[in-house]
Amino acid sequence: MKRKLYSEMLDWKAKWAGRYALMIEGARRVGKSYIVEEFVRKEYEHSLIIDFASVDKTVKQLFQDKLHNLDEFFMLLETHLGVHLVRGKSVIVFDEVQRFPRAREAIKYLVKDGRYHYIETGSLVSLKKNVDKILIPSEEMKLKLHPMDFEEFLWALGEETLMGIVRDHFRSGEPMGPILHRKAMELFRQYLVVGGMPQAVEAFVGGHDLVAVEKVKRAILDLYEDDIGKFSGRLQHKIRAIWSGIPGALSAHEKRFRPSDVGTGLRMRELDSPFEWLKESMTVNVAYNATDPNTGFKMSEDRSALKCYMADTGLLISHAFSENQAALADIVKAILFGKLEVNKGMIIENAVAQMFRATGQELYFHFNDDRKNAANTMEVDFVLTKSKVSSAHNVYPIEVKSNKEYSTTSLERFRTKFKRYVATPVVLHPKDLLTNNGIRYLPLYMAEMVVDNV
Repeated sequence: MKRKLYSEMLDWKAKWAGRYALMIEGARRVGKSYIVEEFVRKEYEHSLIIDFASVDKTVKQLFQDKLHNLDEFFMLLETHLGVHLVRGKSVIVFDEVQRFPRAREAIKYLVKDGRYHYIETGSLVSLKKNVDKILIPSEEMKLKLHPMDFEEFLWALGEETLMGIVRDHFRSGEPMGPILHRKAMELFRQYLVVGGMPQAVEAFVGGHDLVAVEKVKRAILDLYEDDIGKFSGRLQHKIRAIWSGIPGALSAHEKRFRPSDVGTGLRMRELDSPFEWLKESMTVNVAYNATDPNTGFKMSEDRSALKCYMADTGLLISHAFSENQAALADIVKAILFGKLEVNKGMIIENAVAQMFRATGQELYFHFNDDRKNAANTMEVDFVLTKSKVSSAHNVYPIEVKSNKEYSTTSLERFRTKFKRYVATPVVLHPKDLLTNNGIRYLPLYMAEMVVDNV
């Protein structure tokens, strides 16, 4: 399946491969091995893929005993695995490198040797767990692979041109029109249900079999829950509670996560480590409150007010209704036909967060509860900063609306209070594109373009 990360991998090969190994990080089952295999097949004459989830003891022993003599190391490696490598034209892949940290440590010497290029794949949580006794190489260039975004989903369905048309309308400000808008929204609703995990998308493309899609998603969720047990150590209880509580927190009106969602008597700062663990696993996307939404959101980051989204919206739907398959079937049907009322806001906002993160955007929102002055009470779903900062008007406040009828009270209050900071306010909604009263109203499927534009 076509992935946007491929172009970044090409850039690494052209500019950096002689000095750095490429490390592809991502959650489990997000497609790391697939994209690497596709890349080495197309871009190199010769390759060797070592899967440390299944490689035999002989190969591991070579890393233990022979790295002091790389000529002998490569000769024995090629002989044992029956491959032929050519200096300057070959790549060696360390797949699932977290399972054998010694190989990752060897990257420093292998890159310096210079005869081949190197690509590694790994899950960040297990990578960090298995580096206690090794020297982490500085000769790594890291790229993160997220679940497929909406455009990649369309590519998988054979819809190669639609997003180009959508992008043209985004730039021109002209509405899509009823026919194109209806088509794009129908496909977007399919994306909500299926999500962006490649195996789920593949099952959907193979016949639009939603039962098969659900089996794939359920297997992935089971895998993630098993990983919490294997890798989270003393944090396991809190991480499991957070993981279980994500749908409930997102279905609340304000969608912020509360310590009481995990256990009684807890304070938010006691959950910093569990949330960091989940972020590093790349199974969730966390948004923090920017209390002073100027350009440097990090400087005013309030970690006591956060929202925790799942990294994939298809998985969120399966996770939320895992104990009630009949309700899940009804929810899926309602989403596909555009008739969902309950839980719609949770699903839509999660999808927008997912599309923002796929661009590499960090997530922030703005919340303020002022009981003395109602004009200062507001919650704006997301805030983004311009890529090129000027002296003023650098912040884009963004509201996500799941219904066709809504108010923009918080957005108006934000624009009034922070008028020196605000560029164009944006509303992402189910309707077509329009601009009114200085606010840009965009259809939901244009979410990732907001990041491109800033």
